[in-house]
Amino acid sequence: MKKVVVSVTNDLTTDQRVHRHCATLVEMGYDVVLVGRKLSGSLPLAQRKYECRRMSLFFSKGPLFYMEYNFRLFLFLLFHRFDFLLSNDLDTLLPNFLVSRLKSKPLVYDSHEFYTGVPELQSRPRVQKIWTRIEKFIFPKLKHVFTVNQSIADLYKNLYGNSIEVVRNVPFKKVRPQVTKKEMGLPEGKKIILMQGAGINIDRGAEEMVEALKIVNSDQYLFLIVGSGDVLPSLKEMVKRYKMEDKVVFTGKVPMDEVVRYTVLADVGITMDKDTNVNYRYSLPNKLFDYIQCGVPVLATNLVEIRNIIEKYKVGEVISNSDPLYLSKTMVDFLNNESKLAEYKKNALTAAEELCWEKEKIKFEQVISNVVKA
Repeated sequence: MKKVVVSVTNDLTTDQRVHRHCATLVEMGYDVVLVGRKLSGSLPLAQRKYECRRMSLFFSKGPLFYMEYNFRLFLFLLFHRFDFLLSNDLDTLLPNFLVSRLKSKPLVYDSHEFYTGVPELQSRPRVQKIWTRIEKFIFPKLKHVFTVNQSIADLYKNLYGNSIEVVRNVPFKKVRPQVTKKEMGLPEGKKIILMQGAGINIDRGAEEMVEALKIVNSDQYLFLIVGSGDVLPSLKEMVKRYKMEDKVVFTGKVPMDEVVRYTVLADVGITMDKDTNVNYRYSLPNKLFDYIQCGVPVLATNLVEIRNIIEKYKVGEVISNSDPLYLSKTMVDFLNNESKLAEYKKNALTAAEELCWEKEKIKFEQVISNVVKA
């Protein structure tokens, strides 16, 4: 059985994209090892059909973390047998590239985003320069590259000339669970506005949504935040300062199947990334497709890839800006238009039959087949 080592820098708990790829590789007959890291607050992993290795590191963030992780990953890859490597994002690419060259084995690169354009790097130009140099050194030499949407594929092709395939972040077809608000610890009689994801960071609209609900000044709505991200500590302080604990609920990071149980209860799913950087401008987040799979109408900022999905499948609406006053009125009008919500829900359930991994994985399988043929 051919073996593939897949690597990420996260703790493997909520990375749906990588899980789908690993599961599909197993279906294709590969022996898969997924390598990530273990954090002090990492949740236990559910049983999977492939091996998972989580490295315990001395450092959990910053330059020392990336140096330690990349060195440890280099050693792991160097002393393990594999037939090809699958590197996820720029922060795992260097050790994968070096070992693939040393062992003369193929390397597949999956760029989940336009990495050097993320806001965390744009505000730190010296660090951004280091990552850009690594990318410029390696990317033009890569033969097997895919990413999450056509906009990002075009950006990379224009920069480096590589042929870039697109494999979107669509989930497995969901079995929508029958669950009640009471079972999930949520109040009855409130309309639920859901934001979910593992990257609830700055400029993704969470702060404006809290401000908007403060303006609405009604107990009819609940803002449910499922997941993790850099902005959550300051967001919790904001909620406490405004005395809005009964209007905003944080679940923290939860297992993937529990995310679905929360999502099916939502009246609207929001994706509010702002056009403040290249990476957000061309984002096509997992949560958009998760909402669709659960039959949840979508309200989103007017970003090209997201707008294309919403308009093509008529599953929701786009907003023109994230001003809290505008957002408060738009959200109330959206949630009170019962006929429109029913139409969006119906359309989402229809779109879910197409926007699922069972169909999208054909593109991924073709990428892997090209590696084998090379």
